[in-house]
Amino acid sequence: MAELGVYVSRVAPKVETFLPGHRACIGCAEALALRLICKALGTNVIVANATGCMEIVSSQVPYTSWGVPWIHTLFENTAAVASGIEAARKAMERKGRIPASNTKIVAVGGDGATSDIGLQAISGAFERGHNMIYVCLDNEAYMNTGIQRSSATPFGASTTTSPPGKLSTGQFSWKKDMPAIAVAHKIPYVATACHSYPFDLMKKVKKALAVEGPSYLHVLSVCPTGWRCPPDLAVRVGRLAVETGVFPLYEVENGGYRMSVDFPALKPLTDYTKLQGRFRHLSEDMLAQIQARVTEEYQKLKEKAS
Repeated sequence: MAELGVYVSRVAPKVETFLPGHRACIGCAEALALRLICKALGTNVIVANATGCMEIVSSQVPYTSWGVPWIHTLFENTAAVASGIEAARKAMERKGRIPASNTKIVAVGGDGATSDIGLQAISGAFERGHNMIYVCLDNEAYMNTGIQRSSATPFGASTTTSPPGKLSTGQFSWKKDMPAIAVAHKIPYVATACHSYPFDLMKKVKKALAVEGPSYLHVLSVCPTGWRCPPDLAVRVGRLAVETGVFPLYEVENGGYRMSVDFPALKPLTDYTKLQGRFRHLSEDMLAQIQARVTEEYQKLKEKAS
């Protein structure tokens, strides 16, 4: 038990830098994920935050929920701003304008700011090798502006711009594999995480902090409002996303894959979908099609990690 206490205190420090008083929705798991991330990051960071849910709820003038240096950026340029901060600090340290430090630059964006609007800036930052962490808080749609689909919205999900109907079954494309895109840039560290597995999430943040060069963290963040699920089930739904294989937890260190959470057998997809109103229109045939895809992709991932 003593060893467990040491592990918890190291991975989950007590200092809070994402502070109470924000205006997130009841049951918002994205706020929970960000709180855990900030606890693991510590205070020696500068954060660039894209327009989105977490930026809006945390920065009502004259108030802020941020206890570290924080910059609000546009949807499309978070990684570019973080790159500029990192390059400027290097130049200032080289010229003796500021003392050398291990300050980490962290870019934070939602799935829209990451998979869609900001993808070119992220790719450029990774290609140039900036010493920074990019965190995607993925709630699988543009939730802040009205639950519009993004390229991270799962196949079949209902949103305001992918509504089900006589000629539509909801979202028409499969979720973009953003972690694989990050891996393709051959950066040192890529990982997936979820707020429902807090110690796994914070451990991966600590790993990203220790990396010299770009790191990418893709964090599933349940949105009860957009997913149409009860607020008190946000943590349970996140666990089911992992337990069904819909959102596997793994990390890629210098090109090597490792499953960080695995199961002898996956739970049925319907354990996950039945708790969410965004999937209630799907037929048994459509659910079977999605189940087959999830099983196939999970097996491919396990083969990479073997």
